[in-house]
Amino acid sequence: MLSPTEWQIVALSLKVSVVAIACVLPLAFALAWVLARKRFPGMLLLDALVHLPLVLPPVVTGWLLLLSFGPRGPVGRLLNDAFGLAFSFHWTGAALAAAVMALPLMVRAIRLSIEAIDTRLESAARTLGAGPWEAFRRVTLPLAAPGVLAALVLGFARSIGEFGATITFAANIPGETRTLPLGIYTALQVPGGETQVTRLALVSVALSLGALVVSEWLARRGAAGERKGHVL
Repeated sequence: MLSPTEWQIVALSLKVSVVAIACVLPLAFALAWVLARKRFPGMLLLDALVHLPLVLPPVVTGWLLLLSFGPRGPVGRLLNDAFGLAFSFHWTGAALAAAVMALPLMVRAIRLSIEAIDTRLESAARTLGAGPWEAFRRVTLPLAAPGVLAALVLGFARSIGEFGATITFAANIPGETRTLPLGIYTALQVPGGETQVTRLALVSVALSLGALVVSEWLARRGAAGERKGHVL
């Protein structure tokens, strides 16, 4: 059984992860669609920028977030003055860090799904009288749905495990920014904290493993549906 403090850590982790992937999904889909369907100068640079969090040390990503979205950062100061939004040392900062780290994985999963769509199906819908938005809603989006769902699951798993960018940007505040990885790190610093580490680690493993299993199932289901479509 988890203690009330540990339940608080788990609940905060789930809250941060769900908010992160929900907020970043529209951006991830837009970037994936642009990278999959458009060709323009600077495309390679955009692709590199999207995937930059995968190769940068998470601490560097957190530092860049602090420079941009911190109290003295240009974006952070603007959002705080205009909308009263604060990120540094708040759970919203942990969600922002998780979203940035999950973005490349989500973009990649959605991009592969969009690239697998036969564009002739969209052209057929247009010739039958569907407008661009209707063709997208009736053809593109349903066919890309398995990739979108897989992206959500992968993003959730990545958000649950985010540590470096979060502790650098949002700190390690109990009840505010202390997610599962930060809770495990904190317990490791306390003599006799091995029991708490074990419980939190098991919860983290269960959540991440469950997300990966669901992602693999969705990917196989999408591949099976694509093969069935080709046969038909």
